[in-house]
Amino acid sequence: MQGNSYQKHRVNHPIPGRTMLGVLCLLLWFSPFLGAQTNQARTRGDHLTLKIAVMGPGDELYFWWGHIGLIIEDRITGKARFYDYGLFSFENDHFFVNFAFGRLLYSCGASPAETNIRAYIRANRDVTIYTLDLPPETRAEIQGFAETNILPENRDYYYHHFRDNCATRIRDILDLATDGQFKERFKAAPGRYTLRQHVRRHTWFSPFFDWLLNCLMGQDIDTPLTIWEELFLPAEIGSRIVDFQYHDREGNPRKLVSSVEVRNRAVNRPAILAAPPQQWIRSLLVGLCIAGAMGVIQGLRRSRPALYRLLGGLSQSALGLFFGITGSILFFMSFFTNHDYTYHNSNILFINPLLLGAIPLGFILAFGKEAKNRLWAEHLLKALWSVMLFGSILSMVIKLFPGFYQQNQVSQALVLPFALILSGIPAWVGRLVSLGFQKR
Repeated sequence: MQGNSYQKHRVNHPIPGRTMLGVLCLLLWFSPFLGAQTNQARTRGDHLTLKIAVMGPGDELYFWWGHIGLIIEDRITGKARFYDYGLFSFENDHFFVNFAFGRLLYSCGASPAETNIRAYIRANRDVTIYTLDLPPETRAEIQGFAETNILPENRDYYYHHFRDNCATRIRDILDLATDGQFKERFKAAPGRYTLRQHVRRHTWFSPFFDWLLNCLMGQDIDTPLTIWEELFLPAEIGSRIVDFQYHDREGNPRKLVSSVEVRNRAVNRPAILAAPPQQWIRSLLVGLCIAGAMGVIQGLRRSRPALYRLLGGLSQSALGLFFGITGSILFFMSFFTNHDYTYHNSNILFINPLLLGAIPLGFILAFGKEAKNRLWAEHLLKALWSVMLFGSILSMVIKLFPGFYQQNQVSQALVLPFALILSGIPAWVGRLVSLGFQKR
């Protein structure tokens, strides 16, 4: 039975070898045309899908402002590449020295997209994917542009926090993809906040770093922005491209984003505030607490002189250590680095390296054996804190002139209360008032 069945099968298909040979001939005949069509598809970009991936803040300080990248999916190869313009390595030669001087060498590179996205999800970060609606030829052009960017001779660039970073590079690619219409729409449109306010929307949850970064940044970041300039932040790009419309090269109106996919929502992570917080109140409360403690110590001067000298000297040394180091960093960044956003900083008037002098003077007051030396140390400490007091007042007065305006209320609110107490001015005024009453 099996043999018969096989014979019938042979009768029904008498020349399978010739048929297969014919098929192979046809494939060989048409293969140049099929290859040409594939190459033509590659040239046109029909096989490409372009996406923008916006990632929310991460744990480390340098991740607090989020991240962004370009994804290009290729249906012919079946691969998706993540073009990242924010690559750096602590292992680079002289990384920390270059960082200190503002020479931040960053790179752009490409890696598997899904691997990157999963890494951000594991790190508990927001991940939102925006699929772009671009003509095929534009997709091909952007792919070529991105591939050129990651070549060894092109991939490195000097990073700037506000003018040249991972987000501004993607912003410029979007402008290229829309033939300049993206920038044209936003280059003169007024933005919502200043650079400082945008920074503080992301740092509000960390009182120390929020205050420190605010203290180190100068007045140049307190000027009004355009929307184009606000796009140094990844989240700002995501919010602007959703509703953006442009005209393609044939004059047809198109929405830049065809779909939005939320891949992940971070859990128990501080949110990016919609508006910058008024943190000067928090700084003022801290300053008042320090002033209150200093006032209590000052009150021990007559009743418990030894305890006054010990606590007063050590506490003033501690204040000199913190504000002296902060002032030294501020001085260095303002005059010796490429961190131009720290230039023209009026905080230098009252937070500067001179305050380091409070460290040895405080120790002399606390542990000095000769009364004469302790007295001189006490007078010099009052002079230092008087410089801080009048410097902070001067920084307020010059705000009346537009060329000197700076949003540094948080720094002023912190130092004014305790600088006033430690300067000795209240005690001096009190003695004058008391003397006036005695004369009467």
